[in-house]
Amino acid sequence: MKVAVLFSGGKDSTMALKKAQEEGHQVLYLLSMISENPDSYMYHVPNIHITELSAEALDIPLLQAKTRGEKEKELNDLEIALTELKNRGVEGIYSGALSSTYQKSRIDDLCHKLDLKSIAPLWDVDPYLYMQDIINQGYQVIVTGVAAEGLDESWLGRIIDQKALEDIKKLHDKFGIHMAFEGGEAETLVVDGPLFKKKINIIKAENHFKVDSGYYLIKEAVLEDK
Repeated sequence: MKVAVLFSGGKDSTMALKKAQEEGHQVLYLLSMISENPDSYMYHVPNIHITELSAEALDIPLLQAKTRGEKEKELNDLEIALTELKNRGVEGIYSGALSSTYQKSRIDDLCHKLDLKSIAPLWDVDPYLYMQDIINQGYQVIVTGVAAEGLDESWLGRIIDQKALEDIKKLHDKFGIHMAFEGGEAETLVVDGPLFKKKINIIKAENHFKVDSGYYLIKEAVLEDK
C-alpha cells in the first residue's frame, strides 16, 4: 500500500514511519502540519521547521501544510492536506497516536471521509517498554518542550537515555505523568537513528522557560554524514 506519515520529527511519528516500512508499505510522503498556534490541540509545534532537515535525513519527500491551529477548525486544513496526498496516490495514513482518543478519532474520521486507511501502529503500547525500545534501537531523542510538574528547564535539550527514562519513571510514580508524554507533558525531536541516512547536528539553540513550562528553540542545525 502507498502511504504517508503524519510527521512532526518527534519520537512517535518517527516510530510510526518505522512501522510503516517494516509492514512493507511504500512511504510516498511525510506530512507536517505547521500551526500558527503554539497551543494547538492536534499538532506538534516546537521546532516543526526542523522537519525539513528530518525529511532530508530520512530521504523521504515532505509535504508541509499551514494551519492557524484553531480548535476543530484546524481539521479543515488537515482534510485539505490529506486530499492532496490522496490525489498524489496515497492510500493510507500512518499516525503516531499512542493513547490520545482526541487526535486518533479525528484522524480516523477524516480518513474514513476521504476513503483513506487510517493506521495507528503504536496505539495502546506500554509506555515504559515503548520508550525502552526506542533507546535500545539506538534512536537519539531530545526533549524540545516541557509542560508538566517535575519537568523543569533542565529537561530542555536533554537526550532520552536510560538515566532519563528512569527519571521519567520516578516522575510518573510521583506526579502521574505519562511516561511517553502522550498527555502533552513534553515534546521531542529525533536527531538520529537507524532510519536516518544522515544525522541532525544542532549548532545553536536556546531555552525559553517560564514558571512551569517551556521549549527548546533550535535556531541553527545542519545534516552531517554518519
